[in-house]
Amino acid sequence: MSALITLALGLIVLAWVLGGGDLLRRHCPAWHWYLTGYPATTCRVLFTWRKVAMLNDLSVSRRPPRGLLGDLVVKGDPLRPVAPRISFPRPTRLGLTVVARLHAGQTPATYLKAADAFVHAWKVHAVRVTSPERGLVLLTATATDPLLRPGLATAPAALLSALIGALESGGAWVMDLRLIPHWLIAGATRSGKSTLLARLITQLAPQPVALVGIDCKGGMELGLFANRLSALATCRREAVAILTALVVDMQDRMNECRIAAARSIWELPDKLRPVPVVVIVDEIAELYLSDGTRESRAEAEQCSVLLLRLAQLGAALGLHLVVAGQRVGSDLGPGVTALRAQLGGRICHRVNDPGTAEMTLGDLNKDAVTVAQSITAQERGVAVCTGPDGGWSRARSHLTTTEEAIAAAQRHSALAPDMPAIRRALVALEGDDK
Repeated sequence: MSALITLALGLIVLAWVLGGGDLLRRHCPAWHWYLTGYPATTCRVLFTWRKVAMLNDLSVSRRPPRGLLGDLVVKGDPLRPVAPRISFPRPTRLGLTVVARLHAGQTPATYLKAADAFVHAWKVHAVRVTSPERGLVLLTATATDPLLRPGLATAPAALLSALIGALESGGAWVMDLRLIPHWLIAGATRSGKSTLLARLITQLAPQPVALVGIDCKGGMELGLFANRLSALATCRREAVAILTALVVDMQDRMNECRIAAARSIWELPDKLRPVPVVVIVDEIAELYLSDGTRESRAEAEQCSVLLLRLAQLGAALGLHLVVAGQRVGSDLGPGVTALRAQLGGRICHRVNDPGTAEMTLGDLNKDAVTVAQSITAQERGVAVCTGPDGGWSRARSHLTTTEEAIAAAQRHSALAPDMPAIRRALVALEGDDK
């Protein structure tokens, strides 16, 4: 009987080696991780912790590095440094977590520097270092890159909320304009920026909101969704007209709130509440660049001032900005830096120059800049995004094809609110041209 049991176990192991493990990894990666990856990684964590801690200056000696030998003070390295105490690794769906207790005088910054050492020693994809409470450090190891095959995340539907994709943690990547009213999106050509905008429009199309597009590349990108847009500017002159009309509308909303003793439109009764407006700007540089003529400089300055006013005052009045561009830098104009300060949501895809990544994420987190610059050309749709808690994460937008986005815009075209002030501004502009 024992021989039969041994033979059966041997056959099971052989089947696992020959293909069962690979089949399970492809179809049930979570179960493969729990059965195979987690035990192996746990052993690496426990057996390498002391050595990794010592090599990365995480271990400290209980004795001082200086000693008194007769009348001499002797200084040296401690012979028996003590590694920080850690908890037993706890499995997660995508990896494991380890809690380390800081030695007296230590800070989480030392562990941040050792993150790459943990990655190589434990043979995992990434290790994130956070501090959930004083004196503790949480090490979150991710076994494989979850963004290579992101699952279709889900999130409850809400007004002005768009499910964009999946976070590195496996959760849903949501752009909630009620929570973070204005967003800045940076990304080079073929980085996934246009796909993200298509996904955003697809998610907002069935909602009772007005979508206004500003695409100074002749409307090549946002013009595809014209059926759902309440207005579309295809050149800078039209952009100035639309933004001016929106600023006037914003002032009218201020008056309505003041009369009703409300601090935002969300405190107004449903019958009096104006429709929320989401302004999507594709290629911000086209609004700021000038050919040197007086008229061109005046238009660029007008765009800068109008966008800044909308960003500063529009959040409580239901006016939201989503600004996208291949390059974002102070060299575009003095108003760009001021505008960036008002755009609390940040998304950075692969970029062509370090300055754009620094401009997008540098004032929030330096580590996020480094991660954004490491995104390769093969990782289309991958980006570094900020969260409502002030942190950041890698994420990937769900693939939304152009055909799907156009179909969604046509399907919900009847929901596009009429905006008379913008329509009159564009008609007046056409009259001036004639």
